[in-house]
Amino acid sequence: MPLDSRVLDYYRFHREEFLEGLKSLLRIPSVSALSEHKPDVLRAAGFIADDLTAMGFQAVRLVEGKGHPLVYGEWLQAPGKPTLLIYGHYDVQPPDPLDEWVSPPFEPTLRGDNLYARGAVDDKGQVWLVLKALEGHLKASGRLPINVKVLIEGEEEVDGGMIAAYVKERGRDIGADAVLICDTEMFAPGLPTLTTGLRGIIYAEIEVQGARTDLHSGMYGGVAPNPHQAIAEILTGLKDADGRILIPGVYDDVAEPSEAEKEAWATLPFDEAAFLANEVGSTSLTGEPGRSSLERMWSRPTFEVHGIRGGFVGEGAKTVIPAKAVAKVSLRLVPDMDPEKTAQALVDRVKALEPKGCRVQTRIMAASAASLAPTDHPFVVKAAEALHETFDRQTVYIRSGGSIPVVGLFQRYAGIPSVLMGFGLPDDNLHAPNEKFHVPNLYAGIEAVGRYLALLGE
Repeated sequence: MPLDSRVLDYYRFHREEFLEGLKSLLRIPSVSALSEHKPDVLRAAGFIADDLTAMGFQAVRLVEGKGHPLVYGEWLQAPGKPTLLIYGHYDVQPPDPLDEWVSPPFEPTLRGDNLYARGAVDDKGQVWLVLKALEGHLKASGRLPINVKVLIEGEEEVDGGMIAAYVKERGRDIGADAVLICDTEMFAPGLPTLTTGLRGIIYAEIEVQGARTDLHSGMYGGVAPNPHQAIAEILTGLKDADGRILIPGVYDDVAEPSEAEKEAWATLPFDEAAFLANEVGSTSLTGEPGRSSLERMWSRPTFEVHGIRGGFVGEGAKTVIPAKAVAKVSLRLVPDMDPEKTAQALVDRVKALEPKGCRVQTRIMAASAASLAPTDHPFVVKAAEALHETFDRQTVYIRSGGSIPVVGLFQRYAGIPSVLMGFGLPDDNLHAPNEKFHVPNLYAGIEAVGRYLALLGE
């Protein structure tokens, strides 16, 4: 069915109200990684729950547990129609470094057509647009075209423990036909985009212990092991200068993208020089020889170092041999790679690289599989149609180099596919200072999701 004109009028008449509501949500510093913000995380959960109740959802509640709560609500008054589960997250990344923000991270600020704030696009802005799409149907027509369940979590930016336990415990009793997730981006401005593939992830800490305590480098240098040197040797033993991972067996199960998929990627408006200059900002791109940049980011496994700590890093000089060093690392996985198998291969490889005089321990902090959705699935086809109607351009299909672990959990335990309909842009500074959301995409996203609900109700 076409989108009810009353609903479309509601969306367009209430734009300023929608924007102000988003600003109120963005002012809540719901940083899930920092314990001092636990009350703020709970406040953001309450904000979402109150909004669901106000628009007419039933059974709205906070699902409590060991971590930050899930927000649940349902509207199940469309007998014979499909049930769509809405997933998103209300927690945000820490705003550091604060001195790089042009405006305060939790004071949403409009500059031109962009709204700047931590969480603006990841993922409060995109959660908000889905909620407003639902609100438009309920307020303007008194009902939804389909049955809808909403499940918004508060730990996506940390370990996702609450949502993982919820999905594993309920499995197929979640009772939905598909999941809609708005937590991805458009390939280019104005280009409607569906993400069909996500890489999985293994996140780990590698700890190297040398001497019992820090030592004077003059008295003990030359005989005592240096954990920083050891960490460097281990890391260069895990990936070579060409970006090839040196963990035995890591490429054995890697599924290559189809020729049709690679041909489709070749038609995308991707300017490698502009990508280097505007998004990466280094002197050159790196990675496996013989692979395109999109292949390296979307369909190849990668190994990255995220941080190294230990020893003296303060101002001035201190000639110390550190007793311990820790590196935080991750592997991004692609389809057919088994997370548990790959994690064990990482642990074994690090142990084999253990330098003389040091004790090495690898702690696996997270492990989730990659996901890949077929473009001919009915829920994906309807999403592409809704985007096409909204943007008046043909919808493109891409993969993402990032990871949304719950996508794999929904598929594995609930048996339902995820539709990744994102409205962010490549330059939105996710996880970085000056995160933003392009406001026209907020409004277009509301209409696109509203149309998607209508199409699913046909």
